[in-house]
Amino acid sequence: MLPADPQAFLTGQVLLINKPLTWTSFDVVNKVRYQLKRLLNIKKIKVGHAGTLDPLATGLLIICTGKMTKQIDGFQGQSKVYTGKIMLGKTTPSFDAETEVDQTFPTDHITAELMETARQKFMGNITQLPPMYSAVKMEGVPLYKLAREGKTRERKPRPVEIFDFNLTTENLPEIGFQVHCSKGTYIRTLANDFGQAVNSGAYLTELCRTAIGDFTLENAWELPELITALEQLQKA
Repeated sequence: MLPADPQAFLTGQVLLINKPLTWTSFDVVNKVRYQLKRLLNIKKIKVGHAGTLDPLATGLLIICTGKMTKQIDGFQGQSKVYTGKIMLGKTTPSFDAETEVDQTFPTDHITAELMETARQKFMGNITQLPPMYSAVKMEGVPLYKLAREGKTRERKPRPVEIFDFNLTTENLPEIGFQVHCSKGTYIRTLANDFGQAVNSGAYLTELCRTAIGDFTLENAWELPELITALEQLQKA
């Protein structure tokens, strides 16, 4: 539900939105900010998001307005739940479907037992190397910008924690998954590393964030519905 008094957006509100496919997180923030400025007839309002989703990912995006933007770090620090699909036997430079397949690997040797052994390797405290196709900045430049220019940089492994990692393997070579993980976990890296753990390759083909802490996708607005609701509030 939206607040009856639009001024509440200045005081501070938390909006849960299902980020559309191909939209960036910043696209959603800009769209919401534009609608709120129209609603309130003002030139500026603070709007931010708690946790970036890649353009090819969908799912829960927490948008904070007004004074609630001060709480963004707290939301970002909470654990996340994702569902998605991983394609075995192929890799891409970006570890997901943003780039074309660059290598293929055999998959005939991959058994349920091998996948279970690999899955267990990623449970608990692990380290991940941030992918080149990520928003991590080096010398002020996001790594993904360097990657798109064909450049690489040395990166340091980062500690993350995997609380739960479940697989659905009926449709090999594509597998489904659900993962509950700590802040800072790269799911595309998890997919790539899993492929190596089963002596093959893998890349992320689908990703949806279903929860951030106690916030769930079930309670999120579809972006067009939110925009319509804000426009109706403006007319009220």
